[in-house]
Amino acid sequence: TEVIVVTGHGTVPSAVEAMQQGAFTYLQKPLELAQLRVAVEKASAGVRLRLQNLELNRRLDERFGFEGVVGSSTQMRGVIKRLKRIAPTDATVLIQGATGTGKELVAQAIHQNSPRKKKPFVALNCAALSENILESELFGHIKGAFTDASSDRVGKFEYADGGTLFLDEVGDMPLATQIKLLRVLESGEITRVGSNQPVRVNVRILSATNRNLEDAVEDGSFRSDLYHRLKVVTILIPSLQERSADIPLLIEHFMKQFARRHQKPVKGMSRAARVKLLSFSWPGNVRQLRNVVESMVVVDCDETLDVDDLPAELDPETGHAQAVTPDDVEDNGGVASLVGRPLGEIEKIFIGETLKLAGGNREQTAEMLGIGERTLYRKIKEYKLH
Repeated sequence: TEVIVVTGHGTVPSAVEAMQQGAFTYLQKPLELAQLRVAVEKASAGVRLRLQNLELNRRLDERFGFEGVVGSSTQMRGVIKRLKRIAPTDATVLIQGATGTGKELVAQAIHQNSPRKKKPFVALNCAALSENILESELFGHIKGAFTDASSDRVGKFEYADGGTLFLDEVGDMPLATQIKLLRVLESGEITRVGSNQPVRVNVRILSATNRNLEDAVEDGSFRSDLYHRLKVVTILIPSLQERSADIPLLIEHFMKQFARRHQKPVKGMSRAARVKLLSFSWPGNVRQLRNVVESMVVVDCDETLDVDDLPAELDPETGHAQAVTPDDVEDNGGVASLVGRPLGEIEKIFIGETLKLAGGNREQTAEMLGIGERTLYRKIKEYKLH
């Protein structure tokens, strides 16, 4: 709803105050009916535009994402479908995936779509802290519990009471802390370091790791009982290379996000720049792509991101992000040496393997191969790659 202020005693301060309070516009009597009609039409147009944007975002979210988890590939559609099922529950969830795949974003999405969404979401990286500090961060401590404990301190469990606690890199948690975490999961109570007074907490636990916890259980570095308590539900986040069909969608998402954030007039990306981004293997996954697109937006001087805006890290000579080569295709598809084969056969292999790499997305396949979509369709038909 928009508010139009009409007054017979207009002053500059009152106009400023009205606008600061959220008024759409400020009109002073006497005024013409036409003037009022124009103001109403503009206000109505603004309301319609906002509603259209909300509806568009809703449709985009239904089709491509889930609270910021963007993806249209087969792999990510499966992940999003699973997230929608488990988010409304109170089950503990173990999120697995390589570094940079977006595990914390997935955890936040689960929280935002759960009955706990109005309560805190608290995250803690278990790999970044020593055993003593980690226990203090998790459970809190009382004054005098150790040398630097000059006052009582509330831990993450108490901060997250009623909400969600996200334990990132839980596979790196020391064994002694694992025992205490297991006790909390079983009893629903924490005890601050240095205290013997239990504190009741109501927290949903989400955890994440880039390690194979089954192997960690086998070698004794992770407790089997805790592992099974944490993995009531498991979510596996694919690497960006495994979900390469999502790269164009992610590029658009990040481009718009950072153009707004940095107030840049960026409206698009050149075909050459897109092809470059599509050709890299992205060892740093979505985080690396996100950082690259943000860098391009920040350094860009016009409305179109181009190859010149690409950061130095994408130079194949640096080894940070290698371009896709015939060897990559061979690794992905089990293709033997191409030397000595007829050109048509090599072309068929490359088109077929690129189609697989793009998850069957023909538009992206055409961009990766540097050919037009009509040419690609003709080649698919010619080589019977349906």
